Amino acid sequence: MNSRFSPEPPSSRALGSSPPNGQTKFNTWVTCPSPNPAAQLRLFCLPFAGGGASIFQPWGRALPKVVEVCPVQLPGRENRLREQPHTDIHTLVEHLARQILPHAQKPFALFGHSMGALLAFELTRTLRRQNGPMPLFLFLSAHRAAHLPLRRQPLHGLPDPEFIQAVRRLGGTPDGVFEHKALLALTLPVLRADFTLCDHYRFVPEAPLNCPLLLYAGRYDTEVSPQEVEAWSKHTTQTSRLQIFPGGHFFLRSDRDSLLRAIASALT
Repeated sequence: MNSRFSPEPPSSRALGSSPPNGQTKFNTWVTCPSPNPAAQLRLFCLPFAGGGASIFQPWGRALPKVVEVCPVQLPGRENRLREQPHTDIHTLVEHLARQILPHAQKPFALFGHSMGALLAFELTRTLRRQNGPMPLFLFLSAHRAAHLPLRRQPLHGLPDPEFIQAVRRLGGTPDGVFEHKALLALTLPVLRADFTLCDHYRFVPEAPLNCPLLLYAGRYDTEVSPQEVEAWSKHTTQTSRLQIFPGGHFFLRSDRDSLLRAIASALT
């Protein structure tokens, strides 16, 4: 799985502060850069390895007004830099379920890219086990289906020089991060934690989900093939649809406008 660290500081409104009248009070986990209390549904967005909520910040202005975009900010990055990142997916999704539930009384969908897709899938299964509300749609982007084995060698246990070289070779992290010692020192713990989470993931069979899957893949993605993304289809009793974008693993950046049009079309 590839990764990308986004050093941009989040500019969401203050989390945990008192919201204006009629708006929902969000928290450190669930952010809302462009509050839209009149929206008919919420889109919770889960980031790739090393990423933060800021990557999804412009989405609220780009998607139709019926959608309120709620990026999830995981511990250890951006405004939560001082917090310990999680290394176990099941512990993480249990926390996520508790944080999202207060905001899931309105119809919602989940979007996850790369590591975020795996989190979105396991979060949905956790909500189901808790008899919680289920997403209208599950958007799974740039990650192999959960039952498929990891194709690359685990990276999380490599010494720093080898780990840095491997992450840099994957091509997702900006060169400036590796050339700035202070930034690299802040980035490495998050990247290593996220790769630990992904490398240690073991799929446990459960009944298929009862929600449609929208599957997105990059035609030139060297980390996961469109066929591996399409294999998610076995995890739903509803419809699934694969859409292939012309970019690589990070087509959510290179093909952002096309991706947002696809999401908007599905949600409206």
